[in-house]
Amino acid sequence: MTDGHSPSDITRLLDEARAGSESALNEIVPLVYNELHRIAAASLHRAGPLQTMFTTDLVHEAFLKLTGSKNLQWENRVHFFNIAASSMRQILVDHARARRAEKRGGMLTRVQLDTSLPVHADTLEDIASLDEALRELEKTDSRSARIVELRFFGGLTNEEIAEILSLSSRTVKRDWEFARAWLFRKLNETGPR
Repeated sequence: MTDGHSPSDITRLLDEARAGSESALNEIVPLVYNELHRIAAASLHRAGPLQTMFTTDLVHEAFLKLTGSKNLQWENRVHFFNIAASSMRQILVDHARARRAEKRGGMLTRVQLDTSLPVHADTLEDIASLDEALRELEKTDSRSARIVELRFFGGLTNEEIAEILSLSSRTVKRDWEFARAWLFRKLNETGPR
């Protein structure tokens, strides 16, 4: 981390900010903002061209959710960003469901796979379908579902995911391939809603 702060300093500041320390909040924001912004940009990019949320809005909403909850605990800086990716996933899913509810009929379009991502979401509403499929995948293979979440919503590389989950990059790659195939099958069997 930059500015002479060690990972343990970052963790301490995150804890103090969550506990309500104004000075810790002021100190931590510039230290985590760029990484949160990168995660949010990746999430929104994957949400497709029709998303209506801005990267900065997603960063701010996720950061407020993370530092405002007394129930959230993180072990270290990496764990914080792991939780941030999950938080952004939930914010995007909630946003997609709200938009779907507003539309007449609430119909979703079929989600197509491309070679680099598990799912290419043409619209933000497809995020809700992906979330439902991920919830089902979690029941049979929670680690693969977590890898999809970190890669798709968090924009993390296999190496970063391996570090967070304490796995080898090879295991992450294998689980990623399994999850992509599983999601392709699941999303294509349900079709449009």
